[in-house]
Amino acid sequence: MWNNDSELFHLMRSKLFTAVVGDILDTLGYLHQFVAPQIKPLHVDMVVAGRAMPVLEADVYEISSTSGRSEIGTKPFGIMFEALDSLQEHEVYITTGSSLRYALWGGLMTTRAMHLKAAGAVLDGYVRDSNEILELAFPTFSHGTYAQDQGPRGKVIDYRVPIEFHGVRINPGDIVYGDRDGLLIIPQQVEKQVITLALEKVATESEVRLAIRDGMSTVAAFEKFGVM
Repeated sequence: MWNNDSELFHLMRSKLFTAVVGDILDTLGYLHQFVAPQIKPLHVDMVVAGRAMPVLEADVYEISSTSGRSEIGTKPFGIMFEALDSLQEHEVYITTGSSLRYALWGGLMTTRAMHLKAAGAVLDGYVRDSNEILELAFPTFSHGTYAQDQGPRGKVIDYRVPIEFHGVRINPGDIVYGDRDGLLIIPQQVEKQVITLALEKVATESEVRLAIRDGMSTVAAFEKFGVM
């Protein structure tokens, strides 16, 4: 049904939704793929679908480390700029590891990500410059908005490495998929099966919906179609 990532992610954005994909993951034994419900889109109509480019953050308490023992410690923002510049088409900048004391994403980062044709940003923290991001309509998911800068408070310490986001393991290349109802991770090794079954479930649910509108009971519908 798709030949490349462009076709796959267009299909996901136009035909699927997180509830049905989550249901399929459950049936395959992947029961913990949704991140916490606090992670919401900046606008309710935003949908993100792309491949994870995981980024690891850490709290700091000075812009440049006075110890001099760490090269990253001496750099404002750590290696955030290198991580951002490494984004590729259809990738999602997804980061965790820091506290909720500052914003992890902003307007200039959005502009750069869009130029690189990235698919979105998912932050285990806050965003700032929200009006600018909304004007650009860049899919952005986070805890909300908060303008305090990460410059003297946080650094990126690594990227393109496995992370855990609210207990969900994310490897580089896994699919990040989110809408107004939640955000989940599809492990790369089962992505074809998950998406194929989700598309089939959507088609079946359309039949169920029509049957119920015509008066079929929910018990009978479940017995006939096996989904509700």
